[in-house]
Amino acid sequence: MASAAEQFEHLGAKFDEAKRNVDAAAAESKERLSARVDEARKSADEGAAKVKASAQETSEAARGRVSDIQQKWSDHVAEVRQRVANRKAQTDARLVEREAEWAEQHAADAVDRAAAAIEEAEYAVLDAALARQEADELTGAA
Repeated sequence: MASAAEQFEHLGAKFDEAKRNVDAAAAESKERLSARVDEARKSADEGAAKVKASAQETSEAARGRVSDIQQKWSDHVAEVRQRVANRKAQTDARLVEREAEWAEQHAADAVDRAAAAIEEAEYAVLDAALARQEADELTGAA
């Protein structure tokens, strides 16, 4: 298993890739953008499955908390997927406009949550490094 610092580094690479994809999307055709959305959804689903699998390996003490967070995330993802499916079926311009506005706000909110998650991940990685140093000092392994 990768160390917390290595996982954090991987997070940075994922962000860089996502930024390149978002930047490229601005100049793409509707068909290519739709394909990119499908690819991003598949990747997000795979990532969620990895998080769920990882949560199943978590210690008993944290399992309930992780399970609750995972369930809330799964519910949120299902709601978003349903809204996207409903939007694709719409033909009323006003409804489609409202859904586009909702999708834009959802994207902004998701970015805000991701930023907060990155800050929390940074804290967790630094705290893990500190905890390891303290443990090594106390056990004489330094």
